[in-house]
Amino acid sequence: MRTADFDFRLPPELIAQHPTPRRDDSRLLVLHRDSGRVEHRQFRELREVLCTGDVLVLNNSRVIPARLRGRNARTGGHFEILLVEENTVNDWWAMLRPARRAGVGVQIILHDPKGNPAALTATVVETNDRGDRRLKFSGAPDIREQLERFGETPLPPYIHRVRELPEDRERYQTVFARSTGSVAAPTAGLHFTPELLEQIRGRGVQVCFVTLHVGPATFLPVKTKTLATHKMHEERFAVGEETARIVNVAKSSGRRVMAVGTTTVRVLESIAALNHGKIIENAGKTGIFIHPPFGFQIMNALLTNFHLPCSTLLMLASAFADPGGTRGREMILAAYTEAIRERYRFYSYGDAMLIL
Repeated sequence: MRTADFDFRLPPELIAQHPTPRRDDSRLLVLHRDSGRVEHRQFRELREVLCTGDVLVLNNSRVIPARLRGRNARTGGHFEILLVEENTVNDWWAMLRPARRAGVGVQIILHDPKGNPAALTATVVETNDRGDRRLKFSGAPDIREQLERFGETPLPPYIHRVRELPEDRERYQTVFARSTGSVAAPTAGLHFTPELLEQIRGRGVQVCFVTLHVGPATFLPVKTKTLATHKMHEERFAVGEETARIVNVAKSSGRRVMAVGTTTVRVLESIAALNHGKIIENAGKTGIFIHPPFGFQIMNALLTNFHLPCSTLLMLASAFADPGGTRGREMILAAYTEAIRERYRFYSYGDAMLIL
C-alpha cells in the first residue's frame, strides 16, 4: 500500500492545544466494524459499552520530563534536547535542535526552564543514521534524578508552547502511570479518571496493564512512499504474569479483550505472534509495524485517539477496522471525515475513538 493512501486534511483549529477541564469530558466516537455505523458519545459513557467479563488492557508507562534546554559551551548558542532512549546511566540517545550545530565533541551546558544554568553538561559523542545524537551527561550521578527539576514535559510539536504549563505536567500523564520510561504519552489512556476505572471494574470488567515505553518516533508520519519500505523504531515493553493469565483466560473463554491505545496493541500482538496466539510473561523490544492487512490474534476492540495523517498509528487503526483487507482504511477515513464535520478535537489532548 502507498503511504499517501492514509493522508487526509485536518483543519488546524481542531488540533487540541489544551486538555478538557476533566479527563473524561472528552468525546467518544464509536465505530462499528461490521457495518461502518458511527455513534457519538461522551468518554465517560465507555462504562456503558463495556460488559461483564470484558478485559480492558492499558499501558502503564510513565512519561519522564524528557525535554532539556541548554547552551553551547563554546558559542552560547541555544539547544533543545529531547531524550529518546537510555543506554546506561548518563548515556542517552537524543534528538537535538538545531541538529546541524550538534556535531561530535560539542558540549552543552544545561539550564532549568527559567534559564538558570546548572552544573550539568551533555557532550555529543556519536550520531546515527536517523540523525539522533548520543549524549554523555556529567555533573550528576544520574541525569534521571535531575529531570524533575531541569526537564520539561515532552509535548509533541503540534501543541504550541513556549514553555510547559502547570497543566501539562499532570495531564500529559495517565492516572495509572507507574513504570517510568516514556518520552511521549500513551494518549488513549489520558481520558481515564480513577473514578471511571472503579466504575468499570464495578461492572465486572477486568482491568490489567502492560508497559511499553513510548518513543517520539511513534507519532511521526511515515516518510517512505510505500508501507513495505518503512522501518519502525523499536520500543521497550514488559508484560507481567497476571496480565498474561487474564488475557489468555479471556480469549480461551470467548470473552472480549479491549486494548487502550495502539501501544498496548503492539505489545500484545508482538508476543502473540511469537507464542502461537498466547500471551506470556515477557520483556524486550518490539518494532512491529501493524498495517492492512493484519491478522490480529488478541484484540476484539480498540480504544484510541485521532491520529496524524500518514502515521503508523492511523495505519494500525485501519488494519484493525478490517483485518482482512483494505476496507478498514476507507472506514477509518470516513469516520475521521465525520469527526471533522462534528468538530471533534484531534491528537494527544483531543477526543477518543472506540472501534468495536
